[in-house]
Amino acid sequence: MLSERLKAHIVSELAACGGWLPFDRFMALALYTPGLGYYANETVKFGAMPQGGSDFVTAPELSPWFGRTLGRQVAQALHATGTQDVWEFGAGTGALAQQVLTQLSAEGLADITYHIVDLSGTLRARQQQTLGDFAGRVVWEDRLPERFDGVLLGNEVLDAMPVQLLARIRGEWLERGVGLSPDGAFEWQDRPTELRPPVEVAGDHDYVTEIHPQADAFIRTLAERWGKGAGFFIDYGFPESEYYHPQRAMGTLMCHRLHRSDADPLTDLGLKDITAHVNFTGVALAAQDAGLQVMGYTSQGRFLINAGLLTLGQDAPLAERANMARLVNEHEMGELFKVLAVAPMASADGWLPLGFTQGDRTHTL
Repeated sequence: MLSERLKAHIVSELAACGGWLPFDRFMALALYTPGLGYYANETVKFGAMPQGGSDFVTAPELSPWFGRTLGRQVAQALHATGTQDVWEFGAGTGALAQQVLTQLSAEGLADITYHIVDLSGTLRARQQQTLGDFAGRVVWEDRLPERFDGVLLGNEVLDAMPVQLLARIRGEWLERGVGLSPDGAFEWQDRPTELRPPVEVAGDHDYVTEIHPQADAFIRTLAERWGKGAGFFIDYGFPESEYYHPQRAMGTLMCHRLHRSDADPLTDLGLKDITAHVNFTGVALAAQDAGLQVMGYTSQGRFLINAGLLTLGQDAPLAERANMARLVNEHEMGELFKVLAVAPMASADGWLPLGFTQGDRTHTL
């Protein structure tokens, strides 16, 4: 059984590390162990309904107008930055790439090269099938090159990057990791640490939260290698003041399986997704510290409306328009999901991305 094989692999890692793993290492193993981890095995992940075996739906699977609208933003960014390449991180089924490429063709940009950088080799075959009509324009990359230019896309990528867990118990901050219980099950084990959340959490009550060194390191790596272009990261999350609100005492760590969520990442290994919400303030600060310019930050709903969703999809069938509404409604994806745009300094002057023409919230970061 896949889950038992993955557990045995993690147990061997535990033994090699003295019986305790920090959670970010455990999460990396659970998600990315070759052939066994959630994103590295053959199980179905993306889909609209659990009957097909999928675990969750992302915006491109929900509505093709999500990627078509994002494609309008990409077209503007390509023109404004004088670049000829799009780089998507974590392309899933390839649905977003297909939608963006379709819109770029409609915008007269049929010569753009679309690069997919994805840690999940098992999804490549599905992406190639989805993108068959664009076979000559899509390139799969095993890693980011030392230097590159272009427009970057990351839809629900940052939330899948491993996080460290911190727990304030009776006033003392501890790092929460994973060990084995006497009966051989994984269990939480806390150790003293000098690590702290980036802001002070008011109160003296017990409190569990996450910090995001790997997401910040990812942004710094991009900045080191990126010459010109613009990047758009779409994910669920909050600015720092909301992320570390005193009432968010159980953190944001969440698992997804068969379109249901739970908060126990220590069971059903390899069979469910493990995510944490994004601290967009931390990502923006990492970008600025690395020499990038923050171009905008707003809700997904506002971004899509600004970029022309309602115009593009105005003649869509009623069922499609209902799913479009889910992309922008505040009580669904429209408010929980945010969009952050960054760019190298050389590409940031003289233009404003379409998605931030109204309702920009950069001042809240």
